[in-house]
Amino acid sequence: MKHAILGFLAETSAHPGAGRSMGVVDLPVAREAATDYPVLVGSSLKGAMRDKARWREAAQDQAQQWFGEPDQAGELLISDGRLLLLPVRSLTESYRWATCPHLLERFRRDRLRAGAGSTIDAPMAIEPGQALAAGEGPLILEERQFEILEEPSASLVDAIKPLLLHNETRERLQRQIAVLHDHDFVWFARYGLAIQARNVLEKDTKRSKNLWYEESLPPDTVMYALAAGRDDKTVKALDALFPGADPYLQVGGNETLGQGWFAVTVYASEQGCLS
Repeated sequence: MKHAILGFLAETSAHPGAGRSMGVVDLPVAREAATDYPVLVGSSLKGAMRDKARWREAAQDQAQQWFGEPDQAGELLISDGRLLLLPVRSLTESYRWATCPHLLERFRRDRLRAGAGSTIDAPMAIEPGQALAAGEGPLILEERQFEILEEPSASLVDAIKPLLLHNETRERLQRQIAVLHDHDFVWFARYGLAIQARNVLEKDTKRSKNLWYEESLPPDTVMYALAAGRDDKTVKALDALFPGADPYLQVGGNETLGQGWFAVTVYASEQGCLS
């Protein structure tokens, strides 16, 4: 069975909805139950990819074979989209890409499962209030301050770069990534996402008819998913879905508001290595 890793770079805000209300947020993003990390649910990813296949001439004829039918499983297997880098507002610059040792450990394990090997050095021990990041002096994210220990390793940055479609985005990864302690990171993942108030007004009086609050992932969020094929040809179908001229996918709600657009990269496993 051949594998590929799909990289997702959010070009816009995205609302991969959970379909239920939690607390004061009427429409939160989907989250993993155990960790509270935002997630792109695999069924939503597969549905978005199937919808794109229907509109691409090169993929229309094989869409049912790849994605299945109600009474038959498809040949293309898609995992959940896992969070890797979360943009967090910084006092000294526009933002930092925050991550943590737990997310990096999962990324290493997923790379092994995809036949990519593990060339990522485990980050040095980090205590709460500390960070691996470029720069000198304290790192301030939102209202929280962190002590910078050293820069993240080059192997870590090089392993993440293939998930980013644009060269200029890859070039700034080294200076903007910040590895935080697991406990510090999950605070930003739980409470640092944007919450937008939306409203429906009465036609004549313009009075509020239905006010609700909606959570979304910020632009430049980086996620990834694993794809696998039941034969050697199936994973290559991803090249037909995401050619160089159209490497984008819309996932989640609010499509008519321009939300949910991701730039997608694909790299496939061949004989235990990635190309």
